[in-house]
Amino acid sequence: MILARVLSKIYKEDGIILVDPKGQKYICGNPRSEKPITLKIFKESLGTKLILFPEIAFPEAYMNEELIIENASLRDFILGFVKNLGRTEVTTLSLISKKIYGIWRTLTNFNLQGKSKKNVEHHYDVGGPKGEKLYDLFLDKNLRQYSMAMWFDDTKTLEEAQQNKVDHIIKKLDIKPGMRVLDVGCGWGGLAFEMAKQKGCEVLGITLSDNQLDYCKKKAKELNLDNQVKFEIMDYRNVTGTFDRCVSVGAFEHFGRKFYNIFFKKMNEVLKDDGIFLLHTIGVVDKPSPANLFIQKYIFPGGVCPSLSQIINPIEKTGLIVNDIETLIRHYDKTLESWLKRFLANKNKVKDLFDEKFVKCYEYYMASCEAAFKYRDLVVFQLQIVKNFNNAKRTRNYLYS
Repeated sequence: MILARVLSKIYKEDGIILVDPKGQKYICGNPRSEKPITLKIFKESLGTKLILFPEIAFPEAYMNEELIIENASLRDFILGFVKNLGRTEVTTLSLISKKIYGIWRTLTNFNLQGKSKKNVEHHYDVGGPKGEKLYDLFLDKNLRQYSMAMWFDDTKTLEEAQQNKVDHIIKKLDIKPGMRVLDVGCGWGGLAFEMAKQKGCEVLGITLSDNQLDYCKKKAKELNLDNQVKFEIMDYRNVTGTFDRCVSVGAFEHFGRKFYNIFFKKMNEVLKDDGIFLLHTIGVVDKPSPANLFIQKYIFPGGVCPSLSQIINPIEKTGLIVNDIETLIRHYDKTLESWLKRFLANKNKVKDLFDEKFVKCYEYYMASCEAAFKYRDLVVFQLQIVKNFNNAKRTRNYLYS
């Protein structure tokens, strides 16, 4: 079986038993002697698909129960596989198919305003109003952050780690009382509320998600911050006025590469001359690469993780100045591990909201992303951006004092 030969080349540490639809067993790598991890596939055509289109064929087969994993969880299987795969591709053929998909997507993907809203609704408004309950089941209880948390040596909980991240961003923004702050892609409002509480500033949070808007407005009243923090359904391209500080956490991945120039020009337009802009985004450490097929189809349509070169080039064209770049590694995999643990602990509730296939879809989403951050090519970039040298920081001492 060709798939068995491919897997045998990939597994340099440990290994698995592959069982084909006829019950034939193949030893791939060096599986453990007791209760070896076993992958059973039930369709003849699946072997070829897993070689040509592994990013989409494997999760779809898992969701449709066309394969099963024995003696290991899905997470453990994926972590072991990706650890052995590293930053290479499954086969040359899978790399070629991925590049062809990348070319097609480049030609066809245009995140215009109407499409951008639909893409956001696909994920954050999944299932309509009931979709908001989904995020209660795995995000932190305090700030409801749906982005990377920061794990220090003494950090024990997801709640502590998300507070660390928010505090770190607020320090980089150097906000003074009375300042006006723009939060692009405000999520569930946790960062906006903390900026207002900690610094006594005014915040405008913009989102394209109806669920997020409803939640944020209710939370603002609950916290008695509705006089300081406002939320609106608004595309970043429609922002007007000027702001002392701008921040965007986990939204840049949704904009699309064709629109990076437009985004940074807009930030340059609305940021005051003595302002600071903080961009926090998932990125890849390798050269520019196509979006993941599974993530595109099921999780974040229209989204893509940029390389650092793809971020820097459009910034240079605006006249903005990158004052600081921090690459945050080995934080997001721990965050995803925490989310997945909470998600699976509540999987019956998720199943009641949606169905079993949805549970498997999100299980794969979180487990595969954890593996990519731990062993493959994903990191988080934080860029501190200014308009002139007068507001630039000489060192990072102010962050850690």
